[in-house]
Parts: sequence; structure tokens; C-alpha cells
Amino acid sequence: MSLKMNRMDDFDYRGKTVLLRVDINSPIDPKTKKIVNDNRIQKSLPTIKKLIDQGAKVAMIAHQGDTLDYQNLIPLVEHAERLSTLLGISIDYIDDVAGPAAIEKIKQLKEGQVTLLGNLRYLSEEISTFETVVKLKPEEMQETYLVRRLKPYVDMYINEAFAAAHRNAPSMVAFQETLPTAAGELMFREISELDKVMSNPEKPSVFCLGGAKISDAFGMMEQVLENGTADKILTSGITGEIFLIASGYDIGEKKRGFLKERNLLEFVEPAKKYLSLYGDKIDYPIDLAYPEDDKRLELTIDKLPAEKMFMDIGSETLKKYDAVLQQAKTIFVNGPAGVYEDVKFEKGTKELWLSIAKSQGHSVIGGGDTVSAAAQFINLDDIGYVCTAGGAMVRYLSGKKLPLIEAMEKAYNRSEG
Repeated sequence: MSLKMNRMDDFDYRGKTVLLRVDINSPIDPKTKKIVNDNRIQKSLPTIKKLIDQGAKVAMIAHQGDTLDYQNLIPLVEHAERLSTLLGISIDYIDDVAGPAAIEKIKQLKEGQVTLLGNLRYLSEEISTFETVVKLKPEEMQETYLVRRLKPYVDMYINEAFAAAHRNAPSMVAFQETLPTAAGELMFREISELDKVMSNPEKPSVFCLGGAKISDAFGMMEQVLENGTADKILTSGITGEIFLIASGYDIGEKKRGFLKERNLLEFVEPAKKYLSLYGDKIDYPIDLAYPEDDKRLELTIDKLPAEKMFMDIGSETLKKYDAVLQQAKTIFVNGPAGVYEDVKFEKGTKELWLSIAKSQGHSVIGGGDTVSAAAQFINLDDIGYVCTAGGAMVRYLSGKKLPLIEAMEKAYNRSEG
């Protein structure tokens, strides 16, 4: 995909106040409220360092949590501390998003200094419910509190938050309307890696789709099957169970009831369609694991139906999938294979990651839960590329236009005109 966006190298930052939108939204331990994986923080470093080295005055804006995951809606104190440690300089933090204290901090910035402002999600304009209910256009967002408050005090806007590219929020799409705008280093890298998977994958190309949020898997499945991107899709987790049902297997009332309660049986008909059109490209589990007397037991699908709460794929499935992965030249992964948080059912996820890590194919993974699962069982250095995005990645791979990319292209066209 040819990106029509200004690059950072298109501008001179010396003495300029730059508003930098990053996505450092990180997994948080529910008990300690501490960051458990700083992949996104680390990926933001090259752009921040480049601005520091070029003498910019950097006001950084970011979010953590949302109304949909309120338990993660915390101040960005630890984020600033980690950035300071990783960059080897002091990153100031002020627990104010766009109020008087934040404005004063921006005005006091000197060349090469960076301040991280408060959590954007403290503002109603930046939360999911505002986006879905109010539905403002970028030009209408010029009157939002965030934009009115910050725009007069900055010279330029850089967006590095591809992981939030699916969000139509003021911090993501509004500043491009009037400020000189560029995409950060990470933005181009993320899109380039995803384009390798979508547009020009080395064959055979294998997609491993699992996890509990199966709308993500089904969102991209049709696209990669229709355009021939995927030579093989290995399903696991609830996605695999839906395909078992679509193939005519009765997985038992216990698990079927679980799926029905969560409105997941609605995916059975699309699964039937994909099997009828692309059946040779879709693999589903041939055995499943379940708990009994505090033990992990497995049964092959020819023994179905069984009134069990299936929690993982089984050993025979892992052997079958490993053989496919070792022949793959391109591997894309989204979602764990089972309930890996329970040590009895970590086997499927763990062994799949080990298979991917030892494969010679170029692997790309993304999604918060996917990355957390991978980090638990393998060295992430054994993965070709770890994408920071989850929802944005899925939508991009599904062929959908992202609000951020539209806003960046609009800014580019304005500057060219």
C-alpha cells in the first residue's frame, strides 16, 4: 500500500513545540496496577529520541484504559518512569491533560525536553462511548476541549499511535485539520509489516486465529481467504470450536450453552460458508482438552458430543499444526489457543508459540492478549515482528479504512496542495 502521509524527515523540529500522539496503553496487573508488558512503550522510543536529538520541545499525549476496561484507567506515572529509564533522560509527567497546569508545562518546554501529559481518557471526548454516540467529524472536533486548549501552544503534530488508528477521537484525527502533520517512524513500520502479510506474503502463508474475541478472527478471515492471502488458517480457541460446530460436530450442551450466552453461535453460519468455499484452507482442532478432577484430560473429536467445558486444543492438533507451521514462509498470529492463564491449559498456547518461534518463516503477531501470551512462553526476539496494534490491526487486515489513515492522508493532500 502506497501511503500518502508526510514523514518526520519532511520537517525541521529545531525549537518547535511538537504535539506527539503515542499509544503506550499497556497491559496492567489488576492487583498491583503496574505495567506487565511494555512492548508499546519500547516501540515508541525511536520517534521520541529523534525529536529530542533534533531539538524539538515535545508535549506527548497518550491514553491508558477506557470505560470499556475501567480497571486499566490509571495515571501515566509509571509510563513516564519507564520512558525515562529506557531513554536515559528525565521525562516529566503532569497529571493534567489540557488544563492550566498542562498548558503552563508546555509553554515552559525547552529544546530537547519531553513532557508526558495526563491520561487522555480522563476527557469524555476521548472515551469509546463519546465516539460511538456523538460521532463527530474531524472538522467538528476543532471545538472540543482538547483541541481548543492545546492547539494554540504547539507548532506541529506527529502521530505515532497506529495501535489506536481505528479510533475516531480528537487526539487521533482532529489536529491534522490545521497543524503541519507527520507520521512517526513506528507508523510506517507497522503498516509496512502488515502489508507484507496482506499484499505480498511469501508462500505458503499461514494464519493462526484463536482467542476469545472471535469477531476479530472472522473480521479478517473473509478478506484473506477471498484474496488468496492465506494458504492455510489454523483455528483454535473459541474460533476452532465454532468451526467444529459448523463442520457438524456436536460439542455438547455445556459448551454450546456457554457460546450461546455470549452470542457466539451467530458465527456458525459464516463458518459454514467459509468451509463450503475454502474448506481445504481451514483446519480446526482434532482433539480438545478439558478439566476433570483438577486434571487436564483430552478427547478426540470422534468422541463428541461430550458434556465438558473445553479449555484448550489437544496434543494431536498441536502435532498437526506444527507440521504446517514448519513449512510456512509467512505466519500471522492473533489470539491464544486456549485458556493459557490456567497452567493446566497453557499447553496449546505454549506449544504453538514454540512451533512458531522455531519456524523459519517470517512471523508477525499483534493484539494485547496475543503479545502477552507470546511473551510468557517464548523470547519475542524469535518473532519476526511484534505489532503494537490489536483492533486497528484486525481492521486493517480486514480491508477497512482506518480513521487515522484518512486523517493523515487528508493532511498530506492539504500540504501538497
